[in-house]
Amino acid sequence: MNDAVKKWTGELNLGEKVEINAVVEKLCQAFNSSPFFQHNAMQMRVVDGQLQAYVAMQPHLIGNMQYQILHGGSTATMLDSVGGIVAMAELYKRATKENFEQVSMQVARVATLDIRVDYLKPGRGQYFIATAEALRMGRKGCTMRMNMVNDQDKLIATAIASYAY
Repeated sequence: MNDAVKKWTGELNLGEKVEINAVVEKLCQAFNSSPFFQHNAMQMRVVDGQLQAYVAMQPHLIGNMQYQILHGGSTATMLDSVGGIVAMAELYKRATKENFEQVSMQVARVATLDIRVDYLKPGRGQYFIATAEALRMGRKGCTMRMNMVNDQDKLIATAIASYAY
């Protein structure tokens, strides 16, 4: 296994079949070890089989001091990040033992081409959770839909993004 593959997956024993849960956990670990994610206390996690981006409200994430609401850039970052990691997971779901290394090379190249964020409500809350779903998975790219809710399960923002790989 080459170094690019190991960066995302570690030393997984693939056996006869790609174990997607183990791969997704490794993806979460890779994102969570990012200095940017650590600085902003953002984390990727799996809850009830669904990938989520999570962040607790903190003073350095506030964009509007008067109203104490989450900065729009923090919102967009979480939506973009969860869209990207779910795209990676979707690629791995299609992987076989034979093409795992090739798929891992695609995963290593995932990049945002375009994102549109709709801010629906002010970002108020104790914490925020972003999720994503694949709308289309193609040979060289995909389209994802993402949602962010607050601790009261109110929809704060939604986004659609295109990713290349």
